[in-house]
Amino acid sequence: MARFTGKHVFVTGGGTGIGLACARRIAEEGGSVTIAGRRESVLQEAAAALGSAADYIVCDVASDASVEAALAELQRRHGRLHLAVNAAGTGTVGSVLNGPVSEFTRVLDTNLTGVYRVMQHEARLMRESGGGSIVNISSIAGTHTHRWMTAYCVAKAGLNMLTRCAADDLGEFRIRVNAVAPGLVPTDLAAGLVANEETVAEYLRRMPLARLGTTDDIANTVAFLLSDDADWVTGMVLPADGGHHLRQGPDLLHQFRAYFPSA
Repeated sequence: MARFTGKHVFVTGGGTGIGLACARRIAEEGGSVTIAGRRESVLQEAAAALGSAADYIVCDVASDASVEAALAELQRRHGRLHLAVNAAGTGTVGSVLNGPVSEFTRVLDTNLTGVYRVMQHEARLMRESGGGSIVNISSIAGTHTHRWMTAYCVAKAGLNMLTRCAADDLGEFRIRVNAVAPGLVPTDLAAGLVANEETVAEYLRRMPLARLGTTDDIANTVAFLLSDDADWVTGMVLPADGGHHLRQGPDLLHQFRAYFPSA
């Protein structure tokens, strides 16, 4: 397949995990890719592995100046932008009672405000290109509570509504905006969860398809939404979670109480 021939994509969080898998899939299908993230060494290694169709730009989505500079550099190098995947994210542990406000705002600044920040610039470039497609990486936590993951859940719930609002705002410019909501996928961000056998078992018993996801599972779904195969699809938050959305969110207090033993 060559669904992305002649298309350029910008991928935040593109040096590892889901973002890197999405970048790889797009390159395999003929697209050119700019991956972005905070760690230059990680980006260098990832871009080299992706091959001649890829380059990288250092970008912190929690910084207005960094995002503005990165997208200006993207335009200077490539002229047009057709596709974007917003996969940069972070997490924390804490409930309403014990989670510091500073951690709550830090997570929102990357996972929600950071997406707004970068999507605004992406959309402006896509408007100049005559249209495009944006996919945001959400989570099962955007629709299902996860005890003591309050900041993360709130950020992803906000991202789901941001996706819908952006789709409504940008449709007149032929820019589609959708989101994918993964369940538990082994990545750097989820490493602490995946390493805990009891936690994995808790997730699996809530999935009709009782296996962990893979980054390629998510990349497949993202590629569909980016492509012309989904040309009449916008404003959707599509679960890719083994059916977890049909049941309940996980109870992870057995693992998280180690962070706040007296709470």
